[in-house]
Amino acid sequence: MSWDRLINDKRFGLEHFHDPKTGSRSDFQRDFDRLVFSSPFRRLQNKTQVFPLPGSIFVHNRLTHSIEVASVGRSMAAEIAAGLRQKYSSEPWVGKLYSIGEIVSAACLAHDLGNPPFGHSGEKAISTYFSEGEGRCFRDRLTDLQWTDLTNFEGNANAFRLLTHRFNGRRPGGFAMTYSTLASIAKYPFDSSLAGSHGKFGFFSSEQDDFIKVAEELGMIRHKEPSGAVRFARHPLVYIVEAADDICYEIMDIEDAHKLKILSTEEVIPLFLGYFDEARRAHITRVMESVDDPNEKIAYLRSCIIGALVNRCAEAFLCHEEEILRGQFRGSLLDHIPDPEHRAYRDCEALSWKKIYCAGDVVDIELAGTRIISFLIHELVKAVCNPDLNYSRLLLAKVPEQYEVDSPGLYGKLQAVLDHISGMTDVYALDLYSRLKGMSLKINN
Repeated sequence: MSWDRLINDKRFGLEHFHDPKTGSRSDFQRDFDRLVFSSPFRRLQNKTQVFPLPGSIFVHNRLTHSIEVASVGRSMAAEIAAGLRQKYSSEPWVGKLYSIGEIVSAACLAHDLGNPPFGHSGEKAISTYFSEGEGRCFRDRLTDLQWTDLTNFEGNANAFRLLTHRFNGRRPGGFAMTYSTLASIAKYPFDSSLAGSHGKFGFFSSEQDDFIKVAEELGMIRHKEPSGAVRFARHPLVYIVEAADDICYEIMDIEDAHKLKILSTEEVIPLFLGYFDEARRAHITRVMESVDDPNEKIAYLRSCIIGALVNRCAEAFLCHEEEILRGQFRGSLLDHIPDPEHRAYRDCEALSWKKIYCAGDVVDIELAGTRIISFLIHELVKAVCNPDLNYSRLLLAKVPEQYEVDSPGLYGKLQAVLDHISGMTDVYALDLYSRLKGMSLKINN
């Protein structure tokens, strides 16, 4: 792959309007601004990251997480772009490399837009409705690829749909994002038939042609699959977005767990100090001795760790850039950083699985989210499949007009239901569930 083609500010759906803009903002900066002012981005403030939405103690939601990922991604991209500009200084297109930070920060903002309410349990609830629940009755009425789309429902694929699909009343190209930004959110650039046991893929069958169009325009490498399935090598900037996301959720989940007293200060400080060699550790310890607040100690450590991981991941990208451009790089950037950072990151992962993701409040939100989403899918699917029933008409009247509930095909109707549900906030989903169950009905005497 070539950076000259990979960095492309052509807008999806508005290709015939493409022309160089004047002014201080690039098209990639416009992507970032367009996302910030969008309704799906604002709704992330009421979507669970890991822990239940805050009471007296503020923890991360999808919105704050996405903003932090964009910040970390921009910093990492700046380090990488500086190294690439030095390497390619004699190339006529070297100026394009200045846009890497803008593309990455926009992609980081967008990476969670397709996630349903209630964290990853929301994705699982949608998938299992079709694979294990009442949705199994639709199997014989869908193509193999449509079925794997539904039984492996994936927030990453849904983000690509949200950004590119022309919903009712919208303009061509959906958000009309640049090709490079769209490609940079696709962590799994293959169709759902290749999802495998991990259940990950990058685009639904309804958006397959759109993804191919973007990938081919950017010169992304297409891998041949014996089954004929669609698989591309990742756009190189995906590795930066992925690393920024992984750094933020791993480190910030531990900081949140400390605030919620799931993890003690005595557990977290030695864990976080493991990222540093002896000299650096001694300096950090001296600084922490001047701070009394345990939360401030952890916040200081967190900032030091993020800085170290940003540098190590940037070094890994530059070291393996040629493999990445050939589509031969394996694993993530974090898999290729040296010790002590690599070992410490794995220690954090192990502790998170042992003590955070199985914590009572986290499991409670997963259980509740599964029940709520499964019920809403069931009710809405019945309504779109039987629109002439009185109850269906009443329920469908509550669905925003942008969602194509009257789609002529079954797959389109099911997608309209999932578009609506995945766009809900936790609060709205709970409120609708309560209303449909008759638990929040107010009747005046």
